[in-house]
Amino acid sequence: MLIAFGLISAVVQFVGQVFGLKFAQPGLLTAASLGLCIVWGLVRAYPRSSIEHQFTHPNMTVRIKIQDLLEEDADLVVGFSDTFDTDIEDDAVINRSSLQGQLLTRIYGGDRSRLDDDLKKALAAVTPVSVESRSAKPKGKLKRYPIGTVAVIGPPNQRIYCVAYSRMSNDLRAHSSMNDLWVSLDRLWEAIAARGQLSRVAIPIMGAELARIYALDRENLLKVSILSFMARSRLQAVSRELVVIIRPQDAEKVDLLEMRAFLAAL
Repeated sequence: MLIAFGLISAVVQFVGQVFGLKFAQPGLLTAASLGLCIVWGLVRAYPRSSIEHQFTHPNMTVRIKIQDLLEEDADLVVGFSDTFDTDIEDDAVINRSSLQGQLLTRIYGGDRSRLDDDLKKALAAVTPVSVESRSAKPKGKLKRYPIGTVAVIGPPNQRIYCVAYSRMSNDLRAHSSMNDLWVSLDRLWEAIAARGQLSRVAIPIMGAELARIYALDRENLLKVSILSFMARSRLQAVSRELVVIIRPQDAEKVDLLEMRAFLAAL
C-alpha cells in the first residue's frame, strides 16, 4: 500500500511540475489517493484460491488450494475406513459423492473389481486385526485393518495413498477421533517418505465429513494435517511439496488469510 501511495504521489508531483498544474483541493486529492491505495492493498493481499509458504529447514513448500482433489497433478491421499469398503451401490456402504466414491467412479471408471484387486494386492502383507462375520456385518467387507494402515495403489505416474483413519461400524457408520487421525497421518507420512520419492502430494481436509470428527472445524483439521506433516518432516524428508485441498463447496468455511498467517508462524 505504501508503494502504491508513493507511486501516485510521484505521478502527481511530476504532472504538477511538468505541466504547471495546481490542484484546487489538495486535501481531497490526498484522501482519494489514500482510498485507492487501501483498496489496491486489500485486493493484492486477499488470497483468491491458493496460498503457499516455502520453508528452508527442511526445504519444502506447503500450499493450500481451493480445488477438486482428483484434478490435482500430484500423488493423492484418499481416506478410507478400517475395512477399506468400496461398495457405492445405493449409497448404503460408501456414499458415491464421498472422495472414496469419486475415486471409484472417476479414477477407476466405476470398475469396483479392479479397485478391490488393487487394494487387496496393496494390503497383502498387512495382517487384519479382526474379521467380522457376515451376520454381524451384512454389507461390505469383513476384514478390519489397523488404524493408520496405508494401501498404495494406482499407476506409477500417480500414486494413490489410501489411508485407514476411521472405523466402519457394523451398521455402516464411519467414525474417527483426533487420536486416530493423528496416528493415521503419521503413518501416512511414513509411507509417502518410503514410496513417494519426494514427489508432490495432495491431501484433502481429513475428518470433516463422514468420519465425524466433531471436535474441530475444517480450518483446525487443516492445521492438524499441516502440523503433522511439519513434525514428520523434521525427522525425515517426506515431500518437496504438500498441497492441502479445500473443496470449492467448503471454501467459505476456511479463512485463507488466517491460514496464511498460520503458515508464516510455522
